[in-house]
Amino acid sequence: MDILGTTLRICVADLESAIVFYERVTGTRALRFDRSGVSVAAVGCFLLMSGPEEEIEVLRKVAATVAVADVDEAHSTLTEAGARIIAGPVPTPVGRNLIALHPDGSVFEYADRKPAH
Repeated sequence: MDILGTTLRICVADLESAIVFYERVTGTRALRFDRSGVSVAAVGCFLLMSGPEEEIEVLRKVAATVAVADVDEAHSTLTEAGARIIAGPVPTPVGRNLIALHPDGSVFEYADRKPAH
């Protein structure tokens, strides 16, 4: 599996003020989108999320997003290594993702930038 990088996931109460801070820190503009009632802003290597507490509580369980070249390859590698896929692969606004539970109990999102097929 080709790992391209990671994104740090941060749940925030005030998305607008968080965006201002992270845009200044990273020197990049936020890319915004909504997903299942949650407002999301990608700013550099940070993924800021804000929304209803019941949705945010689920999102807090995912430690980080791991960018991969191919979600299908990640799926195979992860399951062969003993991870359990708990969601996906599914399309996202920029590609596809899956959520994996590692044998140690860690939960990670794996995402690529390939269109769904």
